Amino acid sequence: MNININDIKNGMTVIINGNLCLIQEFQHVKPGKGPAFCRIKFKNLKTGSIIEETFNTNIKFESAHVDKLKMQYLYNQGSLYVFMNVVDYSQLEIDKEILEDNIPYLKEGLEIEIHIYNGDIIGVYLPDKIEYEVVETTDATKGNTTSNAYKDATIETGLVVKVPLFIGTGENIVITTKDGKYSSRA
Repeated sequence: MNININDIKNGMTVIINGNLCLIQEFQHVKPGKGPAFCRIKFKNLKTGSIIEETFNTNIKFESAHVDKLKMQYLYNQGSLYVFMNVVDYSQLEIDKEILEDNIPYLKEGLEIEIHIYNGDIIGVYLPDKIEYEVVETTDATKGNTTSNAYKDATIETGLVVKVPLFIGTGENIVITTKDGKYSSRA
């Protein structure tokens, strides 16, 4: 299905120059002189690059239907990670190469969103913040009483994060998945 450029909105997925793209910003410009045009900032979902281009208003783009599935992490078997669809309980195995940087945040029962286009996984999205249990922490250094003093803590997935000195073993903390940093106590 083709979409007129004037009907495009932020967050839509379309085919631009043969590539699957996510519209991030859209601006319709009508200058004092000359014809109107559209300035679009989009992300190429295959390469991850962000591009900004200007198009005439008479152009049409091909619509791209992306399935957004709510999945729950179950377990991993070697290099395969198994997820369950929370709607129909079907299971999906995903190779660790697709998950990449998300692996240290996966814990049993975690719900994530997986985007699929033409049978291929194009994106795996974790919640912004996730609660974890601290399984091990280092002792605070005596005399280190500065307001921004941090120590290492290992969470239940094995990821080591910097936490404030008052956090102890067995406590639950909230981690920001965007940068892997301590956010707050749970």
